Amino acid sequence: MPAELVVAPEAELDIAEAYAWYEGRRVGLGEEFLSAVDACLERIRRGPEMYRKVHENYRRSLTRRFPYAVFFELSFIPPVTRASGVSACSDRE
Repeated sequence: MPAELVVAPEAELDIAEAYAWYEGRRVGLGEEFLSAVDACLERIRRGPEMYRKVHENYRRSLTRRFPYAVFFELSFIPPVTRASGVSACSDRE
């Protein structure tokens, strides 16, 4: 059964900043970025344990098409997955 997924305010801010950056490059590109992040979050929600730990209890999932990673931690009691940050994996020019 998929766990509840909670997106931390810090992660929401990361997403909003990246959205604005992409939308500033081309109208509609920010929306495409949001779709990629939503798909990544859904994959995490459906199977958080399939991602390996990258630091202490934090795991990472990469978005498709855009060079971003979603960092999250999994709690078993109660069963909640918390997305704590969204970060660029490469420099944007």
